[in-house]
Amino acid sequence: MSDVRERTAWWLDGNFAPVREETESFELKIGGALPPELTGLYMRNGPNPKNGPTGHWFLGDGMLHGVRLEAGKAAWYRNRYVQTPNLKGGSSAIDPGAMMDRTRSSANTNIVRHAGKFIAVEEAHFPYEVTGDLKTVGPVDFDGKLKTALTAHPKFCPETGEMLAFGYSFMPPYLTYHRFDAQGRLVQSTEIPVGGPTMMHDFCVTRRYAIFMDLPIVFDMELAMKGTMPYRWSDEYPARLGVMPREGCAADLKWFDIKPCYVFHPMNAYDDGDTIVFDVSRYERLWDKGWKDSRARLHRWTLNLKTGHVTEKQLDDRPMEFPRVADAKAGFKHRFGYAPTTPGEREESFALGATVLKFDLQTGTTDSYEFGAGSHIGEVVHAAGKGGEDAGWLMGFMHNDNGARSSFVVLDASNVKAGPVAKIALPQRVPYGFHGNWFAD
Repeated sequence: MSDVRERTAWWLDGNFAPVREETESFELKIGGALPPELTGLYMRNGPNPKNGPTGHWFLGDGMLHGVRLEAGKAAWYRNRYVQTPNLKGGSSAIDPGAMMDRTRSSANTNIVRHAGKFIAVEEAHFPYEVTGDLKTVGPVDFDGKLKTALTAHPKFCPETGEMLAFGYSFMPPYLTYHRFDAQGRLVQSTEIPVGGPTMMHDFCVTRRYAIFMDLPIVFDMELAMKGTMPYRWSDEYPARLGVMPREGCAADLKWFDIKPCYVFHPMNAYDDGDTIVFDVSRYERLWDKGWKDSRARLHRWTLNLKTGHVTEKQLDDRPMEFPRVADAKAGFKHRFGYAPTTPGEREESFALGATVLKFDLQTGTTDSYEFGAGSHIGEVVHAAGKGGEDAGWLMGFMHNDNGARSSFVVLDASNVKAGPVAKIALPQRVPYGFHGNWFAD
């Protein structure tokens, strides 16, 4: 790869560019005051290419960034690569050999915890187990029962303790649904019939159903052979939503036709009698040449399970991504949602804005906080406090274009517009990344 490509590729420029060192720092300086109730670990995953330029931002090697909070103190920060064969061998997760070997993951998209284990996940391979101090244990195939890739976005039922997930592929079976019990055992794998090799980045669950988004971004072998992101928009591929009972089978599926669009990330979904309410960050089109505005906005689908009818409503006109709700509301009726703005107009930029949005979906109002010129706030996750749905804190990494380092910010979820209650100075720059979670002790 030429130096020109490395200089000009947006995913290797500015704060998208990788950091070169693994580091750690203790007793971090805090501006403001950390809530003493926050004792646990925040971890976030993201692409950080080690062995030279990659063909797309999504393809970099996984690097975890962690911040340990202990009763009002910021005990440590560290960053560590997930030690995968790709990292050691210098290959890409979309190389033909890597796509057939489920252990050759980039492990770069999300970090979750289930049945006491932390797993780093990306959607084309097996997950990788890591420890609470970010050391790699190795690939996980759930005692040999997992035969497909595992999504980067498993869902966790706050009532049953189950982990619900899926794996998709560019070859049949194109989609397989998985259900794991509270002890971490794979207890169900069900093939889901879809129209072809669709890229299903995420899905959603309610207390009773799993919801699959069969949407018109499809695999393209020609792009894969070029070493770039191997998916594109297709006008020939219809858009639809599939609803299946969580313990059901393909014969129980109900399909709902919707207008063409794409969704990387839903906010949440829940049952409401004979309907399902499904809130998502919706792109009208994506990865389609000539289409200018590819930014996502908050939309709601309401699915009538009796009639098969779907209504669609845009809930807010500001571009946003990485929507979240309180973990305790996952699959249940939510009132509040949180997301950063994404004001960049270029399709490929994925530019994060300076503003955190808080949606009140009961009143239809939105609060916000803007961090200031040159600031970029990533995904914010909700750490539960004592009280109702909105009690607790929002946290995530922030970077300012004028600084050589990044920071970790904490806001009061019930009063977002007041700004951070605490800002932790980090010892280095944290590149823009994907998804993280708060793991309370």
